[in-house]
Amino acid sequence: MTPLPPAPKQPTELALPLYVKAPLILLGLALLVLTLHLAADLIFPLLFAAIFAIMLHPVEQWLLRHRVPQLLAIGLTVVLGVAVTLGLFYFIYIEAVQFSSQLPLFKTKLLALTTQLTQWLNARFGLTNQKLMSYVNEASSRAAGLLGGTLAAISGLLVMATLIPVYIFLLFLYQRRLVDFLTQVFSGRRRDTGVAEVLRESKAAIQSYMVGLLIEGGIVAVLNVVGLLALGIPYALLLGVLGALLNFIPYIGGLIAIALPVLMAFVSKQGYGYPLGVVAVYAAIQFIDNHFLIPRIVASKIKVNALVAIVGVLVGNAIGGVAGMFLALPIIAILKIVFDRIESLRPWGLLLGDEEPTARGRRQRVQDPKNV
Repeated sequence: MTPLPPAPKQPTELALPLYVKAPLILLGLALLVLTLHLAADLIFPLLFAAIFAIMLHPVEQWLLRHRVPQLLAIGLTVVLGVAVTLGLFYFIYIEAVQFSSQLPLFKTKLLALTTQLTQWLNARFGLTNQKLMSYVNEASSRAAGLLGGTLAAISGLLVMATLIPVYIFLLFLYQRRLVDFLTQVFSGRRRDTGVAEVLRESKAAIQSYMVGLLIEGGIVAVLNVVGLLALGIPYALLLGVLGALLNFIPYIGGLIAIALPVLMAFVSKQGYGYPLGVVAVYAAIQFIDNHFLIPRIVASKIKVNALVAIVGVLVGNAIGGVAGMFLALPIIAILKIVFDRIESLRPWGLLLGDEEPTARGRRQRVQDPKNV
């Protein structure tokens, strides 16, 4: 009998000491962040399109199951998503047009309140009109710079809004090719159950997160409108919906959402009771949102601990502004799913996650002699 050829040796992983591995990891992270920052205008529309495509995927699949041709099903799905978005913006536009008709009256009352505030500051703290005007001019210059940055951001969002439907259509059209590409890149085979499971769980996590976010935003909008109507604040519907939309932006959005109805209460009502009432109502809504709605509706969909979520949102803001803040949590959730499926990266998945380790897992770690 001829002897069997020796089995090929499995490639061994190169073991690097910690003082070499840690700088390499930090360098890789720094290069990744720099790449995202420099190519944000190209990458972020694709990421948004991928998220919206995942949200609309059940609609496309439903149409395909009902024997609608593929191109027509994709086109109808994209048109539906665009129509819903345009409907929301049209509602805000109609309400804003009605609000703009009252701007002269609000401007007059705002000037009167500014005069009263100036007189009170002069009498209480000795601030003369000249000093106050210098402060106002300085604040105005800063506000002008902020307005310019805001307009630039809005123009960028408009450009992004025109690209996203095209990207969604193409992602639907080439979804099978993209799945095969990811499978072959990460496994080297045309079919791999591990990669397919990661893709399936990533899609489910993003779908559940976005649906939970929409449900939470709808409840907050209803609470805002009801609270403002109870106080008799004008344009409660517009301010309540805008507050719910701004609430999607972490930290900054909540402050702006409270500032707008407070300013409306100052201008449209007499005394300080109504502005304080608005602050109390919005504080109660924020308490309900942070302690009941988000933990049960949104955070339950993505198991990411609070520390990683806050740091991720701040990093996302530094990389891509508001768009980066919005994309931070879905990207972290996908990374956690990937890390949990790779043996060498499971400690990173444990760091990102919010699940308590099971008793069996704790016993195994204690009984393992390597952990002693």
